[in-house]
Amino acid sequence: MAAGMVQRMVVPIRKRMISSVPVALNYKTGFVCKRGRQEGETGMDRETNLFLSNSDMTTGRAEGLSIRSRLFHEENMYCRMKQTALAEGLNATGRALRYMRERHAGQLRKQGRYTTDQVAYINHPLMMACQAHAFGIRDDYLLAAILLHDVVEDTGVSLEELPFEKEICTVVGLLTFKAADGMTKEEAKANYYEAIRSNGKACVVKLIDRCNNVSTMAASFSRKRMSEYISETEQYVLPLTDVIETKYPQYEDIAFLTKYHIVSVLETIKNLIAD
Repeated sequence: MAAGMVQRMVVPIRKRMISSVPVALNYKTGFVCKRGRQEGETGMDRETNLFLSNSDMTTGRAEGLSIRSRLFHEENMYCRMKQTALAEGLNATGRALRYMRERHAGQLRKQGRYTTDQVAYINHPLMMACQAHAFGIRDDYLLAAILLHDVVEDTGVSLEELPFEKEICTVVGLLTFKAADGMTKEEAKANYYEAIRSNGKACVVKLIDRCNNVSTMAASFSRKRMSEYISETEQYVLPLTDVIETKYPQYEDIAFLTKYHIVSVLETIKNLIAD
């Protein structure tokens, strides 16, 4: 790749990443649910109490001023995406937020091997949507598809029942894993990823999905399962970045960032489980 092209790709990414840092870290800007100041409460008290009240809304336990509580709690991320949708006129994203929360109600992420904490399932699609928006994605239908990508596969609703635009439903359908009668799991997996390659938005969602899953698998997967997941990622998911660069160049920045993230995590974990 020519040096000029490398510079063209890297500079916009760097500018977006640098400009997003203070926004992401400053929870006072509205990325957590706000409340009014209480009588006799100083500004610092208000922020501390707000932190504690938001730190574990689903269980009622205040677990301290952790980074996860500030940025990655599902209530905080839901508020961030809701405010983003309102501010930027992302109608489909706003509807997807509400529908996703309703359909995944009561579902939990797989419990980790080293913790008893229970994490609401919506933490996963919300994290993906926040990451996509931080990457610079402003496509309303793409953000909506990210939020809805597991709804058909995990909640019992059919694709035909989804109350969303055809383009969104198409992406969700491509991301819904299914095996035809008589088909082995490996055959079904190959067909699944081949179908994803036919749609640029589906490629992007799958890459961001895998970013989130590889980042959390060490806490919940066995070594055997991690090894299998790494193999699948290298065989099927990482090649999607090449598909994007060839067929869907409008997403090449996303391909670069997600590939860097995934490869970095995989190489670290491979070294750890090899010991």
